[in-house]
Amino acid sequence: MSVRRLSPNQPASFEFTPATLKAAKAWMANFPAGRHQSAMVPILWLVQKQEGWVSEPAIRAVAELLGVPVIRVLEVATFYTMFMLEPVGTHALVQVCGTTPCQTRGSEALMEVCKRKIGPQNHRSADGKFYWQEVECLGACANAPMAAINDYYYEDLTPESFEKLLDEFAAGKKPKPGSMIGRQGSAPEGGNITLTDPKLFDGSLGKKIKIPNLPPKAGKPAKEKA
Repeated sequence: MSVRRLSPNQPASFEFTPATLKAAKAWMANFPAGRHQSAMVPILWLVQKQEGWVSEPAIRAVAELLGVPVIRVLEVATFYTMFMLEPVGTHALVQVCGTTPCQTRGSEALMEVCKRKIGPQNHRSADGKFYWQEVECLGACANAPMAAINDYYYEDLTPESFEKLLDEFAAGKKPKPGSMIGRQGSAPEGGNITLTDPKLFDGSLGKKIKIPNLPPKAGKPAKEKA
């Protein structure tokens, strides 16, 4: 397991926004008194959605809200890689999958795009707009190579389409997530090649099927027709 440490550059303070605090208390209400610490992970996620990352003052604020020692929140924040422990890009947090299916389909070329356009991984770009890192399997292997950008997956990427995505994010746009080749979910490239007859799904074939009259079960006389 890699060692995850807090950023040496920390803000002076942290304060929940009214919306974040309301959502945090709603999570706490899901648990009985004395068990509010069970809401720690979703509250840390709310903090990250508010700030973009989880700072040391934020960790202390969460501990105070939940009534637990600071070390308990620190343990959780540093254990789960979903929590960013240093400032990320204002426009995009780019996480490129580098696990075997994506690697064999070209993820290394995507990382070269990141190095060229953003800079070294685990650092913000010079303009502060981007932050990128290589991550392990994101569970979209059938649509490899792919990357998670902010809250969404972008799949079936090529270096060209990936670079275009980054340019759109840099311009403040929000590109549509999903497959970059128009694939529906993890369907075959180019569309379905089996079960393509519409009659299989519109019910028309069922109308043509005649159910034969079955003979009566043994030991039971057949009913006479009126």
